[in-house]
Amino acid sequence: MDQQLTLMVVHAHPDDECLSTGGVLARYGEEGIRTVLVTCTNGEQGDGPGGVKPGDPGHDADEVAERRLAELHESVEHLGVEHLELLGYRDSGMQGWETNEHPEAFANVAVDVAAARLGELMERYRPQVVVTYDETGGSGYFHPDHVQTHRVTMAAAEKTGIPAKLYHTAIPRAAIQRMFELMRDSGVETDFEPSDDFGTPDELVTTVVDVTAFTERKLKALRSHESQGENIFLLKMPQEAQQQAFSHEAFTRVFSRVSAPSHEEDLFTGLRP
Repeated sequence: MDQQLTLMVVHAHPDDECLSTGGVLARYGEEGIRTVLVTCTNGEQGDGPGGVKPGDPGHDADEVAERRLAELHESVEHLGVEHLELLGYRDSGMQGWETNEHPEAFANVAVDVAAARLGELMERYRPQVVVTYDETGGSGYFHPDHVQTHRVTMAAAEKTGIPAKLYHTAIPRAAIQRMFELMRDSGVETDFEPSDDFGTPDELVTTVVDVTAFTERKLKALRSHESQGENIFLLKMPQEAQQQAFSHEAFTRVFSRVSAPSHEEDLFTGLRP
């Protein structure tokens, strides 16, 4: 049995890998830990050339997917991801879109079918640590593909019994408030205003990993997804706010089969030789 320390991160779309897990992918890869990124969909419902939106004239879903996957390959180069695995499902689009009803949309795939495919990857790579979203798709996001990614990952982890530790990504509410205060103080305008219940309650955060040394690599990875730049408002933030937003990544530990403290600074606490 392969005992190499391995991190598997499971995301919904090309570009999701950057913000909440780009730092840990880069940091642990640098430490010699094997890193595996699983991306569930091809991102067909992203913006097309010139910012053409899904459903608008000129939006070609296949063309968008091809470009976004090319951007994903560039992103993982910046992050130093060792293995990229694509499940290749169709992007369901945002909650409430007509594309949610497409029979081939990822959100409509039977959970056990997709979980079996992910389970095969877990069997191959034997990850001690797996990271994905919580049941809301990530701190209250509720994107159908993110919610489905959660369901599929949890089912695969349970069926295989392979991960020793499983985490959900977290966006602490206190950190969100600080970030938006910095943006307002810097004169940065955004249409998005977080509600009081947006993000992860601070008391649920179990693990905060310092990835300060990898913030520039995270930024380069994020910039790789230039076709979706209009939707990535963090790229428009002042440097101080970017540094705050990108320097630490937070998680909620769902379970651990090894002894670990209630609060950690390392996803691999209890697993290192």
